[in-house]
Amino acid sequence: MKALRILIADDHEVVRRGVRVLLEGEAGWQVCAEAVNGRDAVEAAKREQPHVAVLDIGMPELNGLDAARQIRHAVPACEVLILTLHESEQVVREVLSVGALGYVLKSDAGRDLVAAVDALRQHQPFVASSVADMVFRGYVDTRDGSVPTIAVRRTLTPRQREIVQLLAEGKSNKEIATILSISVKTAETHRNNIMRALDFHSMSELVRYAVRNKLIEP
Repeated sequence: MKALRILIADDHEVVRRGVRVLLEGEAGWQVCAEAVNGRDAVEAAKREQPHVAVLDIGMPELNGLDAARQIRHAVPACEVLILTLHESEQVVREVLSVGALGYVLKSDAGRDLVAAVDALRQHQPFVASSVADMVFRGYVDTRDGSVPTIAVRRTLTPRQREIVQLLAEGKSNKEIATILSISVKTAETHRNNIMRALDFHSMSELVRYAVRNKLIEP
């Protein structure tokens, strides 16, 4: 049987090590690459062509949600599993919206991770029952005509989300231009457009937005 190639991306070495041990305990499964941030994860996915990518959400430079979107675009055959500390209906909906097929809480990894990767290996979705129940309850709660929280959030483009994360991490326009291979002027333009679109007047507002929307860890 063809080996299952898995990419792991998390900025904590102890997490990567634990996930690797857990997954490589399965016959025919191998971790073909590790990454410490979302941008490296995307490049590793392009290079290694894994069958499954296991991504944390709160990674530096490029968060797991935007990395998942880019991986799904660049390597359509690679299914994405989000492994995270965050348990909320909003996060689950965002995970599904970027094309990820699985969602596992880090607290449940010992119980659910192998089953989740096995499901994704067969291109089947995996969402833990507790999380699925939460999403269903959220759906029922909004049938009275109220609007789900995610529906009223200001929408940014994927590139703008990348720049928000980098700005919130303290990167300068020049550093952003280098990371994204764009001109400094383009980086400045993106920054101005983002601040105007979100009606923000200070970087502290932007940082709070990034934390609230899981683009960076608090």
